[in-house]
Amino acid sequence: MNENTTDLTLTKKTHACIRLERGGRSLVIDPGSFTEDDAVLGAEAILVTHEHLDHFDEARLRAALESNPAARLWTLRSVADQVSAAFPGRVHTVGHGDTFTAAGFDVQVHGELHAVIHPDIPRITNVGFLVDGTVFHPGDALTVPDHPVDTLMLPVMAPWNKISEVIDYVREVKPRRAIDIHDALLTDLARPIYDSQIGSLGGAEHARLTPGDATRL
Repeated sequence: MNENTTDLTLTKKTHACIRLERGGRSLVIDPGSFTEDDAVLGAEAILVTHEHLDHFDEARLRAALESNPAARLWTLRSVADQVSAAFPGRVHTVGHGDTFTAAGFDVQVHGELHAVIHPDIPRITNVGFLVDGTVFHPGDALTVPDHPVDTLMLPVMAPWNKISEVIDYVREVKPRRAIDIHDALLTDLARPIYDSQIGSLGGAEHARLTPGDATRL
């Protein structure tokens, strides 16, 4: 775990995107097409879990790298191959088991495949990122890292999951708290049901942040 004791701030962006900030440095994970245009503004490090448009918006990512020469991207090969030629030395390909430092954050890579949407749909690659040994963003998978997780970013609504799987995932990871992501498809009518069931059955503190809200970790 990074020894920097400065408070870590997590800001929820729309759908699957989060922004982590500490000591004036920032790291953004999965700024996809559902996410605000300014999600990566000023970020030194951008991490992308896989190629689906709600996690990876190529035009937005290119614009972010063009506007900030200090920005760097870490992602799997299927995404890196689409943008690396335009940004030599700034796009890093990673996979399961890799570790790296980005914008002062220590990052571990966990997982290899996207969750099954349907047996007739081929599975693509997907990686999850454990940041500073405390915050885990799994992308579109229910990957369980071989490392304790304090804050689990929890994909609550997707074509590939159901609430019993979401609850069991929290139980298996055993975080101190779970914070919802991948929630743009979850209606306001359904949110209290999900809050109640995940909160009462998951075995961890459960939180939901409105896009733009931040919390200290």
